[in-house]
Parts: sequence; C-alpha cells; structure tokens
Amino acid sequence: MRPPTGEQIEIASGDQAAVVVEAGGGLRSYRAGGHELLDGFAADEMPRSSRGKVLVPWPNRIRDGSYEFGGESHQLPIDELARGNAIHGLARWAAWSVAEREQHRVLMRLAIHPRPGYPFALTVEVEYALSPEGLRVITTATNAGDRACPYGCGAHPYLTIGTESIDELTLQAPAATVLIADERDIPVGSEPVEGTEFDFRRPRRIG
Repeated sequence: MRPPTGEQIEIASGDQAAVVVEAGGGLRSYRAGGHELLDGFAADEMPRSSRGKVLVPWPNRIRDGSYEFGGESHQLPIDELARGNAIHGLARWAAWSVAEREQHRVLMRLAIHPRPGYPFALTVEVEYALSPEGLRVITTATNAGDRACPYGCGAHPYLTIGTESIDELTLQAPAATVLIADERDIPVGSEPVEGTEFDFRRPRRIG
C-alpha cells in the first residue's frame, strides 16, 4: 500500500538520517546523534498541522483568500474554513519530484502552474543535505512566467528534544520583536518583547 505522503526518500550521513516525502516535498523526520529532533509523523500517517511542510508561494494566511497584485484582484480558495483564510500556499499536498539524489542529499522540485486565484508560474526547488555541520535546507524559486509574480516561502518543522512538555525547559532566543496576530491568526502589527512574556533574550523557563 502506498504511504499517504507518497515516496519516502531517505538520506544519511554518519550518525544523521532524514526522510523527505513526495507529497508536499517536506521533511518527515531528522535524527542525529541517536536523537530524533523533529516531532514529525510516521510513514503511514497524514501529517497534522502542516508538520514538515514547504509553504509556498505564501506562508501563513491570506484573509478571505483575497489579495491584489500588479493592479489586479485575485481570489484564492478558502482552505482554513474555521477562520476563512487561504493558508500556507499551494504546495503542501502536491506531488513533488526528485530532481537529484545522492546518499547524503536530495533535491525536490515542483512546478506550480497558473490557476484561478494564482495565475502565475513558478518552479520551486528544495535541497535537503546532510554534512558534519548538520542538516541544511535551501529553497529556490524561479519565475517561470512572463510577468512578475507574488511569492513568499516558509518552513514548518516541529522541533523536539524528546520531552513530553516544553514547560520546564529553558529557552533563549535573540528576538527583540514579536508579531501580533488577530483572532484569525493574521499578523496585524508588532511590538518590542521588552517587559512581555515573549522576552527570551536571556535564558529563562518557558512555563
């Protein structure tokens, strides 16, 4: 029986191993030094919450699926019904192809063809490569059409260090600004983390 995410492409180097999937072109698992570093999904599962997905040609959400570009209005299908948004692009469930493959690396490729709501052409490539420095992921997009096109990208790994909860862990992050989202998870502004619960510039318990 074919796995829900299609072909499972395994790469390895030293004590590292990763699995990239055909459906969505994303990362299902990454293991290094005997530890699983992603809260991913099994080969016989559909990924929940866009785990490991490649988010192109836009990450996050577009309110009401409606946007303007180049003086034209466009309407995308609504696929986050509860909030009325178009979410995480057009590539999450598409069948990506293996463009190049070696023991320690794989290059995934997807052609995004013009369609209602996104009448633009893109070729997207994502390279996953293992080296002594760890896992490197590089995303490249090429405009395959004859006019400018809107584009953004994101990645959706769920990281883990193997604990049931993150509450007791200590976190340090250099971010000085936090994005503020509305009730539909659309970013509506930003503010400094100074004096807020989001200030992790110095190590402290997550709670």
